[in-house]
Amino acid sequence: MQFSMFGQLSGAGIGSPIDSTIANLTLYRDEGFKRVWMSQMPYEPDLLTVLAVALREVDTIEVASGVVPIQNQHPMQMAQRALTVSLVSSGRFVLGLGMTHQAVTEGMWGIPWDKPVRRLNEYLDGLLPLLAGQPAEARGETVTTCGALMIDAPPVDVYIAALGPQLLKIAGRRTSGTCTWMTGPKTLSGHVSPALRQAAADAGRPEGSVRVVAALPISVTDDVAGVRKQAAEQFSMYGYLPSYRAMLDREGYAGPEDAAIIGDEAEVTGRLNELREAGVDEYVGATFDASPEGRARTRALLRQLDS
Repeated sequence: MQFSMFGQLSGAGIGSPIDSTIANLTLYRDEGFKRVWMSQMPYEPDLLTVLAVALREVDTIEVASGVVPIQNQHPMQMAQRALTVSLVSSGRFVLGLGMTHQAVTEGMWGIPWDKPVRRLNEYLDGLLPLLAGQPAEARGETVTTCGALMIDAPPVDVYIAALGPQLLKIAGRRTSGTCTWMTGPKTLSGHVSPALRQAAADAGRPEGSVRVVAALPISVTDDVAGVRKQAAEQFSMYGYLPSYRAMLDREGYAGPEDAAIIGDEAEVTGRLNELREAGVDEYVGATFDASPEGRARTRALLRQLDS
């Protein structure tokens, strides 16, 4: 199981989010991490623009978007942006996409949230050929993409934030895999991993062609009660958003703090081994301890386990 880090633009540091992203990527690279997954919130600067700058400044490390929503951006524009970041970084960018929440899509953008399966399939009909350097000819009900791009960049792998069975089937048939958040080992082993891999097999794809990427909050600490309280406060919104609430319920978790991996080195290692056994190919550690020393202790364990 590969060990990666999670990053975000909000709260990444004091001052410019661009400078903070460069500093954080440099830290993770120098500590030996190979990849960072970074989130895109609707109120933040544009993630791909920031990455085009940061990956020009920081070499070797890969960055994946985790995730960019599809509803407010045409597939051709998404392909332009992703290929540009790939060009800047010499192929060190992975495009994670998602169907953002109904409150964002309809409440903020005025875009219908209906027909998610059709919408995602039609989006990929246009996007995937463009990312592979081929023209697109995809006329759909929700989106139409026709034309070609002239960007000589390395192809870009695509992951889908898929939790429901239909979206997992799409991810397994058509992309490099799925990236999950707030999803525990029982759900990963009994639902996510088998659905994704069976869809890939049904599509005639070779074994190992899709990967399960699982991101969860993590803290190596001796103050378990105090850090659990931090997790409950910091991640409270995920206890109410329907898609994540469903994953917590599947796992039998009362709240997001139960999904967080918290404990000393032995406890955390045991929890991470559960993810490995659940079919996770890449674990993404979202450190959240308010103490810099606590976050450094957590990263140290992840580096040790990844060696």
